[in-house]
Amino acid sequence: MKSKRVYLDNAATTPTDSQVIKAMLSYLGAVYGNAGAFHEEGVRAKKALSDAREKTARLLQVRKEEIIFTSGGTEGDNLAIQGIVKAARKNGIKKPHIVTTAFEHSAVLETCKALEASDEAEVTYVYPEKNGIVSADKIKKAVKKNTVLVSIMHANNEIGVNQPIKEIARAILESKRARSATYNLQPATYPLVHTDACQSANYLDICPSHLGLDLMTLAGSKIYGPKGSGVLYVKHGTPIESIFYGGEQEAGLRPGTEPVYLSVGFAKALEIVSGMKEKESKRLIGLRNYFVTKLLALSPRIHLNGDSKYRLPNNISVCIDGIDNEFFVIQLDNAGIACSTRSACKTNDDKGSHVILAIGKSEKEAKESIRFSLGRSTTKKEINYTLDVIKKLLTNN
Repeated sequence: MKSKRVYLDNAATTPTDSQVIKAMLSYLGAVYGNAGAFHEEGVRAKKALSDAREKTARLLQVRKEEIIFTSGGTEGDNLAIQGIVKAARKNGIKKPHIVTTAFEHSAVLETCKALEASDEAEVTYVYPEKNGIVSADKIKKAVKKNTVLVSIMHANNEIGVNQPIKEIARAILESKRARSATYNLQPATYPLVHTDACQSANYLDICPSHLGLDLMTLAGSKIYGPKGSGVLYVKHGTPIESIFYGGEQEAGLRPGTEPVYLSVGFAKALEIVSGMKEKESKRLIGLRNYFVTKLLALSPRIHLNGDSKYRLPNNISVCIDGIDNEFFVIQLDNAGIACSTRSACKTNDDKGSHVILAIGKSEKEAKESIRFSLGRSTTKKEINYTLDVIKKLLTNN
């Protein structure tokens, strides 16, 4: 095994930045009060939480009241989807309709399927094109009279392809205006637009007003922040209900004692990401393109998944003809290289990656996919080492 590990699984999780750890430390010790208490310890904790919320809001160019701290992307997606459906049902929409895609993160897909199974909502799953991009026109056509939510991820977590969120949001807005004009109604509330931006936060513009969003999910674990931290942005005036019980914290949407240190860590991580986004994206695009070019040149058995241009700077997803991808990942691991077959949330699915299937590839190909996701520590030397190992493995697979 290689003595120094090559970590190419940053889409699964990122190492916590040392500056983030430093920012969190005092809130794991000296500042230990409950932010809901009125005594000095509680006031200090509440101020730290408020400062973290204000910093996050400033970086996203939104109101601080629109920031809801969560435990990460999965909780944020659940709260967004279930919370909107619950509010819609409460407001008289008996069978709310959701539009999403067939290759969303499982936090979105499984939530939608659960709502279908309990007969609380109906869902339309739009399929992307073969290049992994879903068209705004397809999304618009899927909208019905009872559609309350359109949830499309900003960039796919497995194949890294960027989605036209701004165009989708614009199409939905046009649909809302047309509906209001047709029925001589006040400006329509629905459909609302949500995006899971967990993968894109490091590299793309995630300002909700720029994208036309009502809700947006972020996760600390994807931006070199602490695991167990995240944010759900909820635009002011958005009808949403809590899906939990037990307290009034986080604008009444997330009960429980606030983990101040995690919120502080998330805000610091987002601050660092925002400051280095442009420079780091440019660096990683160069490394990614180099890796893709060299990788495809190794063998005609290797095929890139998803669009070659509209993808995250750090993502390389390929299918390799004839391999068992799980065994291949283990072989790479033995050589000191960490990568993955797909999302860590779906590793027990015997059919292979649902994302690869959704872009029109076979079940066989879905079991031949490998994802390499670069990060801040990735170097060209590590890429060359990885290429050498893959070349050797291909001779024996």
